[in-house]
Amino acid sequence: MGWLSGNIGYFGQIDWFCGALFAFAIKVPIVPLHTWLPDAHVEAPTPVSIILAGILLKIGGYGIIRICYSIFPDMAALSNWWLGLIGVISIIYGALNALTQKDLKRMIAYSSVSHMGFVLLGIASLTAEGVSGAMFQMISHGFLSAALFFLVGVVYDRVHDRNIYSFRGLAQLMPKYTGYVAIAFFASLGLPGFSAFIGEAFVIIGSFNAASVGTGLPRWMALAGSIGILLSAAYLLWTLQRMFLARSGSKVANLGPIN
Repeated sequence: MGWLSGNIGYFGQIDWFCGALFAFAIKVPIVPLHTWLPDAHVEAPTPVSIILAGILLKIGGYGIIRICYSIFPDMAALSNWWLGLIGVISIIYGALNALTQKDLKRMIAYSSVSHMGFVLLGIASLTAEGVSGAMFQMISHGFLSAALFFLVGVVYDRVHDRNIYSFRGLAQLMPKYTGYVAIAFFASLGLPGFSAFIGEAFVIIGSFNAASVGTGLPRWMALAGSIGILLSAAYLLWTLQRMFLARSGSKVANLGPIN
């Protein structure tokens, strides 16, 4: 670890580190390199969205840990403040965008941007708790995002519509399906007892403790990351209310007796 950084010089380390980080940051993705993800999920069929969200996005986070931080630890220590800031921006920006979406797939795509921001924040903390939380968050998000896109595909394959307001009152027709979606939403927003809570809690703890161990990450970043958890609850619970608990919409009648 770090054998290459001792042989290519200071400026060479900067070039290699920035190049590798840029490549993996697109894959994560982080703001402002995230713009391809919502469009990719909207255009992709359900199985491709599951593979993209469940597996391929995690390659970016793994690459940052395994390549950028392992080979260039000095550059990682020097740039962790900026990486933590980008992680916080990704968390809040992705959550705010998810809050405004009407397309269900696009909403989940922006939620992925927000949740993967926790991965970058945990890595940037350079603490055992933060990096462990980032790894756990990647595994957790891989399962939960795949489940969410699968559940979206259940109704999209029948009516070919993803507009949230088209499915008002869905709980009356599909009570079991509503239960599955509610569980997936509760897990994704980080409710205690689910996997996302563990990953996000470790990231916040590691980021908060980073100031004590001298890694250069201020505690306000941990507090700002906590706001992202509250915003996740806002857009997921609001979507649950609009789709399943409101008065019946136009597309519900076309679903038929499904459960």
